[in-house]
Amino acid sequence: MQNVRDVLRHKGSKVYSIGPEDSVYDALRLMADNNVGALVVFEGERMVGIITERDYARKVVLLDRLSKETKVEEIMTVDIRTVTPSTDLEECMELFTAKRVRHLPVIEGDRVAGIISIGDAVKGVIDHHESTIEQLEGYIKGQHARRNQS
Repeated sequence: MQNVRDVLRHKGSKVYSIGPEDSVYDALRLMADNNVGALVVFEGERMVGIITERDYARKVVLLDRLSKETKVEEIMTVDIRTVTPSTDLEECMELFTAKRVRHLPVIEGDRVAGIISIGDAVKGVIDHHESTIEQLEGYIKGQHARRNQS
């Protein structure tokens, strides 16, 4: 089974971040500019939260708040679920489902080494299954060819 390190190797480990005092509007602009659905919130070197499009929809739009006047710290998620590079994708999928989150920061030592989304994990699982199928087909075709030579 693939792990988070494999996903980051293909996807990259770029982490987009913002500060807690920044406006939600600035967070949305950064997400849109980089085509990502979440930003890690840092206070200095310390991760203090994560802000997602879901946070915006539920805590700004539905409450009729203004994104330019609302600070990231007012709506960010502080109960952050994280994984390590060695976490296998099956465990990530369980976390996504059980904790109802769509993004998991990847922690290596004392730093954020990347972030994976549920879409990244699903793609990794599918790629793994496709590779297994190709190997099995190759094995079966090889066995069939040997039988025909006998």
